Amino acid sequence: MKKLIYLAAGIIFLFSSQACRDKKGKNYNKTQDDQQSVLFIRNGIESGLTEIKASGLAITNSGNQKVIGLAKTMIDDHTRIINKLKQLETDKKMPDADTLSSVHQQMIAQLSKLKGPAFDKLYLQMMVNSHQQALKLYTNAENNSDSRIRKVAANNISAIKMHLDSANAICVNLQ
Repeated sequence: MKKLIYLAAGIIFLFSSQACRDKKGKNYNKTQDDQQSVLFIRNGIESGLTEIKASGLAITNSGNQKVIGLAKTMIDDHTRIINKLKQLETDKKMPDADTLSSVHQQMIAQLSKLKGPAFDKLYLQMMVNSHQQALKLYTNAENNSDSRIRKVAANNISAIKMHLDSANAICVNLQ
């Protein structure tokens, strides 16, 4: 009888420990997915805000109509994208992320000191680099477990590619 009780206890222990491990694994993946979602939202908002600020400077500091046209498109598109990201931020009950990192602040400060062709060159290089990073960010987010994250990413990849292609094309044709 004792052997039967020990055997039953052992079986129950094995099943319960396996269930705990399965639950921990699910929680770990959910936490990892949540972290990826937060990084996507935070990085998307910050890069968008940086591009909007830089593009605002382009409208006043550039004399090149193609650069100014691109800047206006950037402001419109990134304002729309940020609004979508802000909705996700609110839904996930995250604190507002309306500040720029010191690196982005330095980039904006550096841009603000330039005018004309020197400004255009640095602005376009910044847009190319920023959109290359954004393309990676949004492409990776297409695999997120949160369907809302996937949708925002998928719906904006074409705009990011268009910005990247436009910035590259204007940069190549700068005189």
